[in-house]
Amino acid sequence: MKTAVIYWSGTGNTEQMAQAIAEGAGAELFKVSDFGGDISEYEKIAFGCSAMGDEVLEEDEFEPFFTGTEAKLSGKSVALFGSYGWGDGEWMRNWETRVKEAGADLFGDKGLIVNEAPSDDDIASCKKFGEDFAK
Repeated sequence: MKTAVIYWSGTGNTEQMAQAIAEGAGAELFKVSDFGGDISEYEKIAFGCSAMGDEVLEEDEFEPFFTGTEAKLSGKSVALFGSYGWGDGEWMRNWETRVKEAGADLFGDKGLIVNEAPSDDDIASCKKFGEDFAK
């Protein structure tokens, strides 16, 4: 089963999460700006993006990329993850809704979020999240 982890990170926090999730899942790892493949080639995709501004996805690279993939997510298993520094996770709840509305199977029924920089325990949780996602 072909799995990808595609992420955007501004401070490196979400990147650390992405690396641990990809390791746990045995997945291909891509920064969103480096992904040149076809999303339809992957059966499982983990998307990562930190909360920005008023709890939204990063607007210059990630949001346009994700919007362009939504029509191709139907029937796929999708995991979501990201870090945040303020708010209550509204960006993740909105993102979860979008994935479900696209017809994808949202892994675990919710995304994995970490406040600020991931601790060693958070990294271990990310790796386990990836392992479980790959099953």
